[in-house]
Amino acid sequence: MVHGKERPVVRIVREEKLISSGEFPQSWVWKNIRAKLLTAIRAVDWPPGSGRFTIYPESGKERGKGNGVKPIKTGLMNDLKGQGWSIEGSPVPAGKIAGRSNFGNYDAMKLTKYGPVVVEWETGNISSSHRSLNKMALGVKNGLLAAGVLIVPSREMYIYLTDRVGNMQELEPYLDLWKAVPCAHGGVLEIVEIEHDATSKDVPRIPKGTDGRALG
Repeated sequence: MVHGKERPVVRIVREEKLISSGEFPQSWVWKNIRAKLLTAIRAVDWPPGSGRFTIYPESGKERGKGNGVKPIKTGLMNDLKGQGWSIEGSPVPAGKIAGRSNFGNYDAMKLTKYGPVVVEWETGNISSSHRSLNKMALGVKNGLLAAGVLIVPSREMYIYLTDRVGNMQELEPYLDLWKAVPCAHGGVLEIVEIEHDATSKDVPRIPKGTDGRALG
């Protein structure tokens, strides 16, 4: 059974711009990085090497059921690493912002003359999605980041993944809050919503937990 139109890639169904101000969003540097990032997202496939993204259609609400997320994140991280991104990088010493809070590393980071561009691929619950957006919003607001991008599944994809994983539908009510963040330094904050290309019980489930390391 095919979900939606057949496409040999992950489907990007929405690109939500929360912050886009100053010089950086119009720069060739950002346009080039963003285009390559979106291409890399679309290139993630399942099963690996299939050239498509086909998901096993099973709800993730029950223990041991549904699909994991980390293996498909690993595919993107490997691609970005090959493009010169730092994986699990932190643009601020010890991850500190304003000398007060430690926000840890970002999934991927690329340095530019405008400042770091960071990417987070959501593998945790909805609270994790809020934390990711909040730390990137603070980074952009304080001039520590040039751009932050969060990648989350659509509601249609979410039902087949680990229960309660962060997703676009549950972030929707709070988008105006992030859009209202003042940004005197200029910068970018975006959410990219993704979805599978097809569903089939002929493909393996996406492993949960650390099984995704096999794809590294």
